[in-house]
Amino acid sequence: MKDGTLSPPPAAILPLQVEGLGFRANGQVLLRDVSFTVTPGRRVVLMGPNGAGKSLTLRLCHGLERPSEGRVTWQGGEAATARRHQAMVFQRPILLRRSAQANIDYALDVRGVPAAERPERVRAALEGVGLQGIAARPARVLSGGERQLLALARAASLRPEMLFLDEPTASLAPAAAKRVEAAIRQIHRDGATLLMTTHDLGQARRLADEILFLHEGRLVEHGPAADFFAAPRSPEAQAYINGELL
Repeated sequence: MKDGTLSPPPAAILPLQVEGLGFRANGQVLLRDVSFTVTPGRRVVLMGPNGAGKSLTLRLCHGLERPSEGRVTWQGGEAATARRHQAMVFQRPILLRRSAQANIDYALDVRGVPAAERPERVRAALEGVGLQGIAARPARVLSGGERQLLALARAASLRPEMLFLDEPTASLAPAAAKRVEAAIRQIHRDGATLLMTTHDLGQARRLADEILFLHEGRLVEHGPAADFFAAPRSPEAQAYINGELL
């Protein structure tokens, strides 16, 4: 696999299958007939202009919203089983008003990880994203980049099979975005399958194995990232790559 990635552990919930997904709100169709499959070990990136339905698709897959049509199916079958093997990092991470290490410990406690095991999991998670030096610092005083890294560390500590990422470097300075990308690569090397959104073409080129391109709530194109950037098949994707579709 890319980046020297190790083979992922045996799948508990993957592949993820999305079939005929649709979503309506206030009489408006926001997503229609979206279908795709995410297989273990892949890095799949959702791209498209603002309002295309990228974040909505992510939320539907994660179970935060219920589709109006279609279905999201995990190999594990039961929704409760799937939730225990996935995590999500939002564009603006929600952190508790406590220390960095306490944020991770709380997530592990909620997930049911035994108290004796949690300190090592917390330490390893912080070290994995380079935040071991600020473990005791309150999350509220961290910079934007540090908060996103902490959110990634918290997700990684849960050892998810599937990690959802919604614009993980939006509004971050280039140096902070580089650290976040490095952390995402490490989480992937550790065995997580990724489904993420980004508006950053360069980031998609660096991180994606596959591209899902959405436009006006429809899945217009799905294929290997190298093929998408070298020769997009749809005029919408061509316009987007050329900066003509914002």
